[in-house]
Amino acid sequence: MLNTLYRYIFVAMVGMLALSATGQVRRIKLCNPSNRAQAAYVDVYDYDFVDEQPQFPGGERGLVNFINKTREYPYKAYEAGIEGRVLCGFIINIDGSVSNIMVLKGCSPELNREAVRVISEMPKWKAGKMDNKHVPVLYVLPVVFRL
Repeated sequence: MLNTLYRYIFVAMVGMLALSATGQVRRIKLCNPSNRAQAAYVDVYDYDFVDEQPQFPGGERGLVNFINKTREYPYKAYEAGIEGRVLCGFIINIDGSVSNIMVLKGCSPELNREAVRVISEMPKWKAGKMDNKHVPVLYVLPVVFRL
């Protein structure tokens, strides 16, 4: 009777671990722009659910400094007085490189393109870890444009 009880507790605990593990991994569909039929799926971890979060060289301050040095205000947006925040998402791969940059919420086409350009020029990050293994991590970053 006691062994059966322990077995049920173990199965219940494994079930809870499986539920929590599915909450932290997202499956993202990557499309090949030249061939839409050729799509691949990538499992990425949410930033908040990894054991060791990815880190920009120089930390948060280094990230802000990089954005401020690299960002250039697009002339058309400046002339039109457009300002705002572009919310971008991207994947930090297991080697620390940045890929799959997407605009989640944009302002104007000019500001969106500039935010994607700035993120695409980022140096390699220190990759995130889960169970002492490097894993791809989804990172969301706002890029702010003020006049």
